[in-house]
Amino acid sequence: MDEPVRLRSAAGRWLLLATVLGSSMAMLDGTVVNVALPTIGDDLDADIGGLQWVVNGYTLSLASLILLGGALGDRFGRRRVFVIGVLWFAVASLLCGVAPDVSTLIAARVLQGIGGALLTPGSLALISASFDPEDRGAAIGAWSGLGGVAAAVGPLLGGWLVEAVSWRAVFLLNLPLAVLVVWVCARHVPESRDPRAPKHLDLLGVALAAGGLAVLTYGLIASSDWLAVGGLVVLLLFVVQERRSPDPLVPLGLFRDRVFSGANLVTFVVYGALGAVFFLLVVQLQVVAGYSPLAAGAATLPVTFLMLLFSSDAGAVATRIGPRIPMTVGPVVAAAGLLLMLRIGPDAAYLSEVAPGVVVFGIGLTVLVAPLTTAVLAAAPDRLAGIASGVNNAVARTAQLLAVAALPPLVGIVGGALSDPGVFDAGFDQAMVICAAMLGLGAIVAWATIRTRPRAHTIPVERQPGCDLGAPRAYPRSRGPEG
Repeated sequence: MDEPVRLRSAAGRWLLLATVLGSSMAMLDGTVVNVALPTIGDDLDADIGGLQWVVNGYTLSLASLILLGGALGDRFGRRRVFVIGVLWFAVASLLCGVAPDVSTLIAARVLQGIGGALLTPGSLALISASFDPEDRGAAIGAWSGLGGVAAAVGPLLGGWLVEAVSWRAVFLLNLPLAVLVVWVCARHVPESRDPRAPKHLDLLGVALAAGGLAVLTYGLIASSDWLAVGGLVVLLLFVVQERRSPDPLVPLGLFRDRVFSGANLVTFVVYGALGAVFFLLVVQLQVVAGYSPLAAGAATLPVTFLMLLFSSDAGAVATRIGPRIPMTVGPVVAAAGLLLMLRIGPDAAYLSEVAPGVVVFGIGLTVLVAPLTTAVLAAAPDRLAGIASGVNNAVARTAQLLAVAALPPLVGIVGGALSDPGVFDAGFDQAMVICAAMLGLGAIVAWATIRTRPRAHTIPVERQPGCDLGAPRAYPRSRGPEG
């Protein structure tokens, strides 16, 4: 690789621009699509099951392949795989934007998730491998902050595009962004590889993980016990494969640490609840409360702004007192916010009936997310910090995938519920109670498994992004300037 890049140089600014825009493409599609779901349902005559797959098709391929995407970048070149991911994502976005029916849209969303799995790990890995060690922390902080702005803008932008243009514009917006990212990468972003990357990829493990999650997700959405059990069996075979593989996709030895296992269990139940909440809330606001897409998207902004403004402070507190208390208190506060959301009904006033729940929920997430990332990384040896964070990211995405698949049928939001506000409202209330219970379970697990004090090799606070509502940020496998 060339000489390390300095943050204040022209090369550093170009590199930051490319990685922020690339990761923001994937992040925006995770937030703006939810706002467009009722409109997509009306336009394509899709029921709740179809809309679940519009969300889960993307999350399924992303969760299944995100660790493979990082491994491919380490071995074949991070810039190369990142650019391939951006181009793939753009082509899939075009297919989403012109989809004539919901089946085509779902297939295009699966392809979009594959592109996201290639570009998401590469964005931060490029920063870590390319920037001078003295500037790396500041570069990651800038990348995180700018990504947080993208997350904040997403729901508002999505709502505006749906109202002013079309839901198809939500996807087509990615095309000019992709062209700009590829141009910047070709001219200004250095290539890097990890010379210690495994020579053999665990392709059987990838296939078992993807197949098991796909069958399980289909079984949950279709309420088929046999399919759900079949998916679990395939996932058990995945665990067996990881134990036997010389170069496993997921090093199971990490889970021997009680804190690492506990933090990932907290991640699973908490991010499962988050996935269900953000899937259902913006639909509840439109179908039941009568909000426009723009108003529904804007209604969730306090969550992102709170996390953007105060996540670093939460990380600092966790560094001083340890993550155990924040990881216990945060889910409890977030659960209280969900119970306040039970007040959201027909013609709900924003300030008195929507905002209190959203704000309290956002405070809880702000207290929780950065300490959770701290606990995960502190539980792993420094040389495995990137892999540990990638595993945690995959756990979060998998939790969201399964929650969005399982919860709507469980609470009676099926078939034509989008056209029946009474049915949707009753199901939403039940779902918020279940999600609050999941958050309470996360608090209990955190108190029982997380150490009061983090280990000495905890990642510094400035590296705790904490603003991505989709999942914990995935850190690269290697953080040395040599790649």
